[in-house]
Amino acid sequence: MKWHILPLAIFSLFFACQQAPEHADKIFINGNVYTVDTLLPRAQAIAVKGGKILKVGSNEDVASLRSEATEVIDLEGAFVMPGFIEGHGHFSGLGSSLLHLNFLKSRTWDEIVEQVRQAAEKAKPGEWIYGRGWHQEKWLEKPERTFNGYPRHHKLSDVAPDNPVLLRHASGHALIANEAAMKAAGINLETPDPKGGRIVRDASGEAIGVFEERAMSMINQAYRTYLDSLPEEELIGRWYRGIELAQQECLANGITSFQDAGSSFEELERYRKLAEEGKFDIRLWAMVRHSSDRLRNNLDGFPILNAGDHFFTCRAIKTELDGALGSYGAWLLEPYNDNPGFAGQNTTPVEEVEAIAAIALAHDMQLCVHTIGDRANRELLNIMERLTKQQGKNLYELRWRSEHAQHIDPADIPRFAKLGVIASMQGIHCTSDAPFVVKRLGEERARNGAYPWRSLLDAGAVVTNGTDVPVEDVNPLECFYASVTRRRHQEPNKGLELFPEQRMTREEAIKSYTLSNAYAAFEEDWKGSITPGKVADLVVLSNDLTNCPDEDILTTKVLMTIVNGEVKFRDEG
Repeated sequence: MKWHILPLAIFSLFFACQQAPEHADKIFINGNVYTVDTLLPRAQAIAVKGGKILKVGSNEDVASLRSEATEVIDLEGAFVMPGFIEGHGHFSGLGSSLLHLNFLKSRTWDEIVEQVRQAAEKAKPGEWIYGRGWHQEKWLEKPERTFNGYPRHHKLSDVAPDNPVLLRHASGHALIANEAAMKAAGINLETPDPKGGRIVRDASGEAIGVFEERAMSMINQAYRTYLDSLPEEELIGRWYRGIELAQQECLANGITSFQDAGSSFEELERYRKLAEEGKFDIRLWAMVRHSSDRLRNNLDGFPILNAGDHFFTCRAIKTELDGALGSYGAWLLEPYNDNPGFAGQNTTPVEEVEAIAAIALAHDMQLCVHTIGDRANRELLNIMERLTKQQGKNLYELRWRSEHAQHIDPADIPRFAKLGVIASMQGIHCTSDAPFVVKRLGEERARNGAYPWRSLLDAGAVVTNGTDVPVEDVNPLECFYASVTRRRHQEPNKGLELFPEQRMTREEAIKSYTLSNAYAAFEEDWKGSITPGKVADLVVLSNDLTNCPDEDILTTKVLMTIVNGEVKFRDEG
C-alpha cells in the first residue's frame, strides 16, 4: 500500500510546481524608479498584489506576473519613489488651518489685518475669529508701531471691536490677541506673567497683545470657554471636516504617511475608530500628549499598533522642554545675541519631562521631546542617558526622539549617534528661519550648531524630515529643496543661504523623508522603501529628485499618490 502512495505524492508535487505563477493586481511599467533599497536602487517596473509590492525590476522582470485581470499603468518615464512620510506635523492642526484664517503666505501685517476685517464683517457679535501663521520676521515691511519686533493689537481691535481675535504665531509658541479677546481673558495691568511665559508689555506696562509660551494659556482658556458654549455636534463635525481636508491635502502633496506630534486621548480614540472603519486614506502614527499626572493611570491599551490594517498606530508620548527661536522661547546655553540677558524659556520643568520619560519606559512607548535650543537638547540627552542607565535599558534600541533638534552645541552632536537618539528635524525650518537665525544666535553659534544636518549625519545619527505643519506648509518638495540647498525660495531674503556646508545630499534627503522616518516609528520593516513584501505606498513625480536642477525641485508636480496599491490622488492638469 505504501508503494501506491509514493507515486501519488510525486505526482501531486509535480502538479504543484506546474501551477500558474502568482499574478499581480497592478503593474506599473516604464517608470524611473528610485527604491531607497540599497540591494536594487533603481528599477523600471513595480508589481503589486493585495496592497503590497510583489516584485521590483525591469518591465521584462514583471511581465510574467501579468494576467488578463491585471491593471497595467504606464508611468511614461515619470519618477517614482516611496511615498513621502511627514515626520513631524500636527494632523488636526493641519485640518484646523484649512478651516480658519491662514497667514503662512501673508507678507505684511496689513494683509493679516485686512483678512481679519473681512472675517469680522461676516461674523456675529461675540463670535471669536481664529487664525494662524503670522511671523513678524518674515514680512516684507514692518508695521508702523512695533515693540520687540512684534505688532501691537490696536489695528486688530479697530477692525474687530465686537469680536475677540486670536491669531497664533506660525511657530505655535506665541499669539496676538485684540482688545476684546484680552478683555474676555481678564488681562489687565496687574496680571502677572506665568512661569515659563510672558505677557509682552511696552514701557508703560500696557499689554501690546502678544503672549509668549505659557502666557498663551490665558487667551486660550477664554477661547476654550467660548467653544464650550457652542453645540457639541457642531464642534465634532468641524473637527471631522478638518481631518478629511487634511487627508486630501496630504495626498495632493504626495504624502502617504503622517507622524502626528501630539494628540489628546479623545483625538486618538477618534483616529483609531476612523482607521478601523476603513476611513483613512493615509497612514497615521501618533504621539499622545498629556501631563504625567494624566498619563500615569490612563495608558491601559497602549501602545496601539497597526489598527485598521496598519493605518493607525500610537506608540509614543510627546512633551517639550522649550519654545521656539522666533519668539525667543528656545532655551539656550548662552543669552540671545539680540536679547542680552535672556536665554529663553524652559516651558516644562525638567522634573516633569523626566517623569514622562519614566512613564514611556514603563509602557514601552517612545519618548518624543520638543527641543529647539542647545540648552534644551543637552538637558534632553542628559535625561535620556541618566534614566536609561538607572533602568538598565539600551537607549539605542528605544529610538527616543528629539523633536526639532534645531540648535545643538557641537559637543553634543556626537551624543545623538552614541546614544541612538533620533534627530527628528524639519528641513524647511532652516530656510524659513534663516533671516533671523544669525541675529538671534550670533555668527559663530549659528554656523556651528544651527540645523546641523551634515554634522549629525557624519557623526552617524539618524536624521528625519518633515514640515511641522501647520507651522510651515505641508508641501514636502519645498522642504526637500531646503534640505539639499539651505536656500530660501521666497521673499523676504529670497536666495539667502544658511551655511550650505550643512546641507544633505539628494539621496540623504529622500531617505530622511522615507525610510528614516519609517525607522523613527519602528515601521521600516514594512514601509519606507520600494522593496518586495512592503506596502505599496508610492509617489509619482514629474521630476527626478535625485538629479534635476535645484530650481526644478520647486516646480515638480505630484502626478500620482498611491497608498496600499490604490491610486488615491491623480493630477488632472
